[in-house]
Amino acid sequence: MALITVGGMIGVGKTTAANLIASHLDAPLHLEKVDGNKILEKFYTASPEEEQSKRYPFLLQLSFLNSRYSDIKRALVERHAVLDRSIYEDWYFARVNTDMGRISELEFSIYEDLLANMMEELTFFPKKAPDLFVFLHAEFDTILRRISRRGRDFEQDDSQLAYFRRLWEGYRDWVENKYSESPVLVFDTDRYDLSVPAHQEYLLELVDRELAAGD
Repeated sequence: MALITVGGMIGVGKTTAANLIASHLDAPLHLEKVDGNKILEKFYTASPEEEQSKRYPFLLQLSFLNSRYSDIKRALVERHAVLDRSIYEDWYFARVNTDMGRISELEFSIYEDLLANMMEELTFFPKKAPDLFVFLHAEFDTILRRISRRGRDFEQDDSQLAYFRRLWEGYRDWVENKYSESPVLVFDTDRYDLSVPAHQEYLLELVDRELAAGD
């Protein structure tokens, strides 16, 4: 079985890539639950006072952690599976929000304890780490254009610019120097446009090559 996660910045093209890979492998696709997530919208639109009093950043990370854990449990009993973002990346998002003061250190310690407990439970499954992490990268200006183009109203607030930049600035370094759970395939979506069939085929060739190397 092959478990693949597709990750990267907000707006980088994860859903497009995940759909391509899932279709190629004839594998179930577990997408990040964004539509209908009321906490996500409040995370982006709450005033600083509301954010602090309601603790939306902490609640959002718990919400994503819970849904990611459910996805992993379902995926690990399937022949192949593709996940839109990984539980390991959730830790990175939580850490960035903590560094920015949006999550307290106490909340972050609770988050880490819960994550560790979940990961311990996954040891009873055939595997808990992906076979391949496909990391999509693009320059920051590209990310902002794509966020604007996809038109989710709650992502358009200029007050989130500092958050997006902080995520982007440390993301690739975290993937290349701190993430160690699986092989990583870095795919540049500035250089390769996933709306172009030839570029789609190139991504899938790279995925096949990485999976074959891991056999």
